[in-house]
Amino acid sequence: MFWVLLLLLAWAFTCIACTRLCLAAVRSTAADRDAALAADLGSEATRRELTLYEAAFLSGGPTRVADLTMVSMARQRRLLLAHTGWATVVDPRGRDEMEQSVIGAIGPEGQSRIAPVRTAAAGAEAVRRLADGLVRAGLAVPDGARTTVAAGIRQVRAAAVAVLALGVTALLMPAQTVVPRTLVALWFALPLVLTLSCLAIARVEVHPYSPWASPAGLRLLGALTRQRSGRGDERSFLTAVAVRGVRATGEPELRAAFTHRDERMRG
Repeated sequence: MFWVLLLLLAWAFTCIACTRLCLAAVRSTAADRDAALAADLGSEATRRELTLYEAAFLSGGPTRVADLTMVSMARQRRLLLAHTGWATVVDPRGRDEMEQSVIGAIGPEGQSRIAPVRTAAAGAEAVRRLADGLVRAGLAVPDGARTTVAAGIRQVRAAAVAVLALGVTALLMPAQTVVPRTLVALWFALPLVLTLSCLAIARVEVHPYSPWASPAGLRLLGALTRQRSGRGDERSFLTAVAVRGVRATGEPELRAAFTHRDERMRG
């Protein structure tokens, strides 16, 4: 009857993980409700047009803001982004806090690899202030709501793998009972189905929404995208980078600059 102990362990993993995910979803819903209330109270913020930095954060978070800043500077020939993955400062005078953060991340030598610059610029104080302002306006999701749901999903995935492993272990053990192996498999299938169902529901409920933007923020993002779609000016190009990332550009060298990896890093 050792398989019963494994089954109890499988159910324990399943119940704990699914309960944590449900609680995280409830907290996320409460955060969305608070964000909607904040947006209603600050209705002027929900009627204005987003800046490109704000659109970048609501679409892709701090890293997207860093990417947009570097691309914008590169388009103005104040920063060189080589397809080999290096950034070189041409104009050391940043025109705003974001550009100053990028220049500071590159360092006094004026040249650095793009990957560490992205990381440093994304964690800069200017980006944190931008995020705090969007949260206060009800346009961005608080950091705690994002991390708890993501952690809950990871735990349910781990529980599904654990249940599967425990079930296989129980089936491979020497027969210790008159219970057929088919019935044992069915018992383990129950917690497995529960975990997979939770993941399916989480995918339907979470994935259509941005992990960064609240419903009010998503509405402003949609309005910005519709307003700039079909235009061929520079702002439309940067809007595409802010909303969809560097991959949205039609410039292979620019995409290569952000995706390049050293041969030493590959090895």
